[in-house]
Formats: sequence, C-alpha cells, structure tokens
Amino acid sequence: MTITKRPLLYLGAAVCTGLAGILHLMLVSGSINTHLEYATFFLVSGVAQIFWVIPMVKKWGRIWYIIGIAGTIVLVGLTGYVIVSIVENPESTPPGISEMAIAIEVFQVSYVILTGIIIARRG
Repeated sequence: MTITKRPLLYLGAAVCTGLAGILHLMLVSGSINTHLEYATFFLVSGVAQIFWVIPMVKKWGRIWYIIGIAGTIVLVGLTGYVIVSIVENPESTPPGISEMAIAIEVFQVSYVILTGIIIARRG
C-alpha cells in the first residue's frame, strides 16, 4: 500500500465508528420511555463512538487504537445482547432485528477490521 492510501484507512475507521455512534444515538429516543437502561446504553455508546473519531483522525497512536478495538468488540457483544433482549421482549416495538441494528454491527465490525489493519501496518 502506498503512503497516499494510508490516510484512507484512518478516515474509513473514523467514519465507521462515527456512523455507528450516530446510529446508536438515534436509538435513544425510541427506547427512553420504555427501556431506560437501553436508552442509557445507546447514549453512552453513541457518545463514546463519536468521540473515537478524534483519535482516528488525529492518529493518536497504537494504545488508542487497541483501546478502540477492545471497546468496540465489547460494544458488538453488548449491542447483540440488547438486540436479543428486545427481540425476546414481546412488548418491544417493532419486534425483530432491525436494519438499524444490522447497520450498527456492520459499522462496528468494519471499524475493528480497519483499525486492526492500521495496527498491523504500523508494526
């Protein structure tokens, strides 16, 4: 990979985590009245993911990337758990796994992959 294409990895990772954060924040309003714990989860994870755009764009370094990967892996698991919890709750509206949930998972996994490539290429 040439040096000119490397910034695209950082930008791609930043966009992925930022979009996942925005999508998490979009879920807050739909769950705040019925599932305050989920609304809190979506709010905290959304803000954290939007913040994480900064270390990626500013290229803060390996430790930040490792923390980002670890945190995002935890979020992938927790987001999956929340989705399953809502699906199993017959009062959830709408029941089932939404396109939004799938998009969040795709962006989070993409962030992990891109950031892993960044770490691998930096040595």
